[in-house]
This record gives sequence, structure tokens and C-alpha cells, in this order.
Amino acid sequence: MSLQLPSPRVQPPLDENFRPAILANQNFQREVKSIGVRLVLGLERSGGEFSRFETVVYPEGHADFESNFQYVERIVKFLLWQRGGHTLYVGGSNKIAEYLQKVYSANGAKNFDYKFMGEQVYEKEFSVVACKVDEVPASRETGKLLGRNLQGHRIGFDLGASDRKVSAVVDGTAIYSEEVVWEPRKHNDPEYHYREVMTALKTAASKMPRVDAIGGSSAGIYIDNRPMVASLFRGIPQDQFSEIKNMFLRIREEMNVPLEVINDGDVTALAGSMSIEDNGILGIALGSSEAAGYVNTEGHIMGWLNELAFAPIDYSPNAPDEEWSGDKGCGASYFSQQCVFRLAPKAGIEIPTDVTDAEKLKSCRKNWKLVMKEL
Repeated sequence: MSLQLPSPRVQPPLDENFRPAILANQNFQREVKSIGVRLVLGLERSGGEFSRFETVVYPEGHADFESNFQYVERIVKFLLWQRGGHTLYVGGSNKIAEYLQKVYSANGAKNFDYKFMGEQVYEKEFSVVACKVDEVPASRETGKLLGRNLQGHRIGFDLGASDRKVSAVVDGTAIYSEEVVWEPRKHNDPEYHYREVMTALKTAASKMPRVDAIGGSSAGIYIDNRPMVASLFRGIPQDQFSEIKNMFLRIREEMNVPLEVINDGDVTALAGSMSIEDNGILGIALGSSEAAGYVNTEGHIMGWLNELAFAPIDYSPNAPDEEWSGDKGCGASYFSQQCVFRLAPKAGIEIPTDVTDAEKLKSCRKNWKLVMKEL
């Protein structure tokens, strides 16, 4: 039995098939509330970090039990790309655990997530563990205190899919900035990416008498300054990807200064926290892809993956396929320039072909202004 997919009260005029995940999940919880049983999901990450999520599902033997499968699988998918994890604990239902073991396997429907969470991100095989509710380990999320110091001579950079940006900053004031169009996804030589980043850093460094520290942001999953999964580097052959994983460690050694690279969603949250001088901040970065970050009430970045480009937000069977993972209804198709390219034709905006994504976006902005004038 499939989940019921309520229509939104306000229908998107350019996306009439949109069926928000939140409405389907809320409807499921209303239906199961009086008869539901607890289900606890746990995700173990590197360094002993552990996240928990509790919900309620139909009990085994109920006529609607199989509707649990889609409901829980979509939540697991979201949690994997929000929190991350190499081991999934399913406490409370062996049958649901068995279903997830089949789906998140080398030959399962979600083999993309199985491979990336296992081999790519955490460099170990992804696994699903069936257990009792009280056997799911306790939550352990320490986070990391990062940044907040603007004194001295610093370089900040951002790597996007359409352009790369860099700034030279002295005591919190930017004295030089540049934005350079590039197309990293089309290049399969790791040295190309290394040279581009080094060129940006050395250009910024030339504007200051010294460099005290470097901070960078980029779409993708970064663990200890190592890009584990990132759309920027999709063109790199797997047998050469270790050069990309170690690229920023190499750059840090050559620049001989402290260097930190984190997900651009975390950077957004950190910048927001510093700007308003408060904690408990959610940051959202909508660009060539989609990311989110969170600074907790203690001012710590949580160490979550925050790669919400792959998180499902539309449960419609007619939802667009995400170009990389092949899954339907993922965030990147709705909260990034990919959404602009997808829906622009429905708004009467023609997108040029055989040009860079940056040029496509520029054309959309120009044509959108013309459309609005006509209205």
C-alpha cells in the first residue's frame, strides 16, 4: 500500500504535480496515531557520533503495514543526507529493517546512497542493523567550535559549480575580492582543480603582506578537510579521486597556514550566527546546488553532512529525477539553479543551449525581468 499524497493548499503554478513530503508524513502520522508502535532509527557516523530519530508506524499484522515501507525509507533517505552515517540501526521492526537492507544494498533501489555513504563518505561498507527499540544506541552529537575570529590577514574562498570566489580580508574588512567563471564538473584532471584553487588563493595572498589563515566553503561533503562526495568533482575518475580527497591537505601544507574547508550550508549558518551574535541558527545556501547548516545553541557546527541536494522533499511519482543520484523529488531539483532551468520554459523563458550554467542563469535573470515588465 502506498502513502497518501495530499495536494498543497496553494498549488505551485509551474509545478502542478508537487506533493510535499511534509504533508504526506503528517497525514501518515494522523492515520497511525491511535494504533501506532514506536520505531527508532539510529545513524552512526565517524568518531563515534550518533543521531537518533523516533517515529510511530503501523504494527506488524495490520492491513496497512506495508505503507510503513515508503514512509520510513523516505525518512531514512532524508536523515542520511542531513546527518550522515555508515550504519543504520532500525529499532522496533525486523520486517522494516529487512526491507531497508534490501533497498539500501549494492543491488537495491538506493544503491547510489549505499555506495556513497559507505565507500565514498565513510570509507567502509554501509550496513543496516535490526534491533529492539531499547537497543538503539544513545544520541552522541558533540559538534565542533569553529571560526568566529576575524583578526589578522585571512583568505576566504567559495567553490561553486558555475564560479569560484575568493577574498582577501584584513581584520574583518575585505580589501580584495574576485569571482571567476569556471566549469569544474567538465574537468577530469585533479590537477586542474588544484591549479584553479591555488591560483585563487595566491591571487588573494598577493594583496596582503602575509596570510594567517584560510577558510573555504563548497557544495559537497567534507570530513576533516577532505571532500568525500561533491558534484564539483563528478568528472574525476574513481581511481584518481584520492588526489581530490587530499587536495586541501596538500594546499594547507604548501600555503603553510591553518586551513579549514566545510560545507557551504555550515558556512552560511556560521556567518549568520556571527552576524547577529546569536546561536541556534539555521543556514541555507541555494546556488548551483542546495545545502543547509546548523549552529547549535552552544555555537557548535554539528558535523552533519547537510547535503540536502539529495534529500527528498516531493513524494509525487511524477517528480523530476535528480540528475546524479537518479532519485525523484530531491532538494536540488527545487532549491537551486537546477530548478530555475527546469521551470523557466513553463514561465515562457527560453534558455540558451551550449553555454555555461552561469550564462544560462544570467539569461534567465534578464528574461525574467522582461516577463515581469509585460505582466
